[in-house]
Amino acid sequence: MKVLQINTVCGSGSVGRIATDLMLTLKEEGHDCEILYGRRKAPEGLEGAVRVGSNLSMAQHVLATFFKGEHGFASEKVTERMIACINEYQPDVIQLHNIHGFYLNVEMLFNYLKVAGIPVVWTLHDCWSFTGHCAYFDYAGCDRWKEGCGNCPQHRTAYPYAIFKDNSRENYKRKEKAFTKVPNLTIVTPSQWLADLVGQSFLKKYPVKVIPNGIDREVFSPMEGRFRRKYGLQEKKVLLGVANIWEKRKGLDVFLELADRLPEKYQIVLVGVSDRQSKKLPEKILGIPRTGKPSELAQWYTLADLYVNPTYEDNFPTTNLEALSCGTPVITFATGGSPEAIDASCGKVVPKGDVDALLAAILDMEESPVLKESCILKSRQYDKEERFREYIKLYEDILEADKQG
Repeated sequence: MKVLQINTVCGSGSVGRIATDLMLTLKEEGHDCEILYGRRKAPEGLEGAVRVGSNLSMAQHVLATFFKGEHGFASEKVTERMIACINEYQPDVIQLHNIHGFYLNVEMLFNYLKVAGIPVVWTLHDCWSFTGHCAYFDYAGCDRWKEGCGNCPQHRTAYPYAIFKDNSRENYKRKEKAFTKVPNLTIVTPSQWLADLVGQSFLKKYPVKVIPNGIDREVFSPMEGRFRRKYGLQEKKVLLGVANIWEKRKGLDVFLELADRLPEKYQIVLVGVSDRQSKKLPEKILGIPRTGKPSELAQWYTLADLYVNPTYEDNFPTTNLEALSCGTPVITFATGGSPEAIDASCGKVVPKGDVDALLAAILDMEESPVLKESCILKSRQYDKEERFREYIKLYEDILEADKQG
């Protein structure tokens, strides 16, 4: 079986790592796989990864988005190159991940997929596919995507940042026309929450399968390190937060409020803060730069007494799973798919935005601690090898049905 994956990046970021890990699993199972991607570099030594994008094309796409609001409708030459690569490789299945990110023309790609006769599996890692602009709309409290978008409340303030023009209604129409004409398309979502949203969107005609994100449980396992001594945390109850970018929608303001209200024995540690943010943090919050080393993250997860995820917008955050796999209980807002991996055996879920309830849950967890072993046991459900085998079985089932029908 030959599987061709398409994603914005390869090997970096959560979705980029999912693509490369899936590729490696496919090859271990005796299949062939290539990845076409638009931006940055692939991991050194990774065979079968082809960058079709360019820095110039990306810059032009950014300008088309900023000035005309046409995100996803530029990069024609890059998309021609991508289609040529698909024709040369002749895959049995095409696996789409993120098709936004300033690197391809979605109309051109889907017009090709409409006539190519190749089964397509499309994993949605956010909501961009069925809105006229946004990847997420929870924080803005917007339901305009249910009625065709227009008058977008965050076209200037949320990715992909259409600064000078609200083109959300036209984008919505173009996406609906392009995305609903592929005859053999299956949608995968990492969370039931996102699957339910797809069922309310113009993509509802397609079959949807929920395959949760997986993690490398060999990397994310209890790992003692030097950080508690290095940062003087020996006598502290450590609350950990991890994000690629710390902003309001990830709960930065919540942590700032918690810093004012928590007892003295608590110390908040945020991994992923910028240098500028770190200088502004109060004493009760320790800012740690983003790390690309999973082993360092595993040490932070292991060190923490609680992993706190007060996110306002999320699909199915792998940081929750990584914390559990290191034996650390999780407290999260009831946001998106974030609660789906959490039950009473491994943490707590509190109403979104309710800082009083979050504070009470933190203090309650000290009085009634969750066993490390219970967290690790829960994380076994999300072993990445098992999750990727679900993808392989899905591909095989689709090809078998295609052969018979």
